[in-house]
Amino acid sequence: MSENNFSEIGIERAIGQLYSGTPFDSHGNSSFTPKKGSVVITGNELFLEGVDFDLVYFPLKHLGYKCVTVASAYLYSKCAHPRTLDVKLGISAKLDYGHIKELWEGMISAAKDYSYGSVSLELAPSKNGLSIGIGMSGEKSEYFCENSPSPQSKDLICVSGSLGAAYLGMQVLERGKKQFDQTGKEPDLSPYKMIVGSYLKPELSPYVLKTLEESGITPSGGTLVKHGLADACMRISRDSGLGVKIYADRIPFEGNSFSLGKEIDVDPISAAMNGGNDYRLLFCVPIMQMEKLRHDLQTFDIIGHLAKKEVGCVLVTPEGVELPMKAQGWKNEDED
Repeated sequence: MSENNFSEIGIERAIGQLYSGTPFDSHGNSSFTPKKGSVVITGNELFLEGVDFDLVYFPLKHLGYKCVTVASAYLYSKCAHPRTLDVKLGISAKLDYGHIKELWEGMISAAKDYSYGSVSLELAPSKNGLSIGIGMSGEKSEYFCENSPSPQSKDLICVSGSLGAAYLGMQVLERGKKQFDQTGKEPDLSPYKMIVGSYLKPELSPYVLKTLEESGITPSGGTLVKHGLADACMRISRDSGLGVKIYADRIPFEGNSFSLGKEIDVDPISAAMNGGNDYRLLFCVPIMQMEKLRHDLQTFDIIGHLAKKEVGCVLVTPEGVELPMKAQGWKNEDED
């Protein structure tokens, strides 16, 4: 009997084997009771092969870790501590048990890093490649529920890391795939290690919320930079009812983003604004907490501030020119 063939192992036995040696129980409770004064925050993510990832160059363990990191980042952006994770995998015929085990190992590693209490798993066949569905829930503590202020004009906007690198990294991988198809030679990705890593395995500190609580920093709003900075700013503007100003010369970039941008003819600022896949936290923080922010959250960069509603969402150039932001899926007010 093949130990790599789902039809031979059976789904139930496969799930049992995947959980073996992990700190999680396949029959565990996928819900939790929040503490008094806190609230439950939920969300979901869907990742599709050929749309969100390409298995030609995406290691399965990295993919599993990234999917759980993205789910956790959403909860963190809402100031919620991760609690439960529900994973549903649609598995295509080209993937065997060994492949799914590798993917699952990445997921379990991330679930431990982000302190989930329970992780559930469902497996199903898929005719259209690998699909990964994740439902997550978290707990927004009484501290954040009671102390988070209403957003105000001049609240600072800060981001948890460099932007645009993930999109540039994906372009490098796509270029390498094309070169391999044409020549049969493995591309040398070593000069682009950090940028490629930004796409394959985005980083998220599991101590962000703890640091905020211990420092007395209370965001007035937050979101996840998922489809580019412009999209995230428009979400902040919509949720706050205020305008947003971002300063182009304050956007953080990976060290060689601009040299790579010239090499592949992609503007790093455009990649940051609309490229996607960065998965950074974007918080609004009252300006009176600026010193705490600079002292205790040094991994965050202040890149702009909230403004009056009539300002809209603008990118301010180093020359002081205000350019209206545009993002896929959003309709500008000046358009018919």
